[in-house]
Amino acid sequence: MTPLPRDADPAREGTDPPRLNVFGMRFDPVRIEQAVARVVSMAKTPGAPRYVVTPNVDHVLIIRKDARFRKAYDEAAMVLADGWPVVLGSRMLGEVIPERVAGSDLAPGVFAAANPADPLRVFLCGAMPGVADRAARIIEDTYPGVRIVGTHSPPFGFETDATENRAIFEKLAAAKPELLILGFGSPKQEIWVNQHLPEVTANVVLCVGATIDFIANEQRRAPSFLRRIGLEWAFRMMLNPKRLGPRYATNAVEFPKIVLREWLDRRSAWQHR
Repeated sequence: MTPLPRDADPAREGTDPPRLNVFGMRFDPVRIEQAVARVVSMAKTPGAPRYVVTPNVDHVLIIRKDARFRKAYDEAAMVLADGWPVVLGSRMLGEVIPERVAGSDLAPGVFAAANPADPLRVFLCGAMPGVADRAARIIEDTYPGVRIVGTHSPPFGFETDATENRAIFEKLAAAKPELLILGFGSPKQEIWVNQHLPEVTANVVLCVGATIDFIANEQRRAPSFLRRIGLEWAFRMMLNPKRLGPRYATNAVEFPKIVLREWLDRRSAWQHR
């Protein structure tokens, strides 16, 4: 199956505002309720598979260096801002992204919106062995509109192993999910789904990082009040300072430069009209 061009997605025609071009990406300026409704609609609409990505500041930096990651973002069906710096930066440039839509909020939102009379068939792929199975039990106990039709925890390095990839495709073909939750982490999950989308048996794929771990209580998520005030990153760094400290320090320096350069470019273009 050939993925649909982003602007030809039938699940979005006439329902959402035009995408915003900012930071080298095309963002969907929607609130979480709109994003949830679109994902449910895509999941229940048979056809070529589509996928959803949720970029944060780190992703904004990576697409400038990784052509495969940029391609994955260019061809995504929906691009949602997962990070308050991205939202605030866009507003400084006059492009209003209404709110942050985190992948770890989007997936539970979709589960909650699923209709028990027509259960959403979901496959969980990612996390360490056993974690997706725990998440599956919690999801089915919590959301009556969801039916987990399969789980898979691929081994380290699977993305370069044709046999391991074929095992994923075969499991998906047998389970026939409507929604595939990918939890490989970025940029691996986005690049993988972009490269293998024609072989994926699912109507829509959510690239949502550690969401499976959060649902299974394998990882702790920041308290809701920290998420509301934009400090989830600080909580995550506190839990894993060696891995995330250098990344966030780099982001804190480089992202403002990107915002400033784009602001200057837009100002110059406006002055020369």
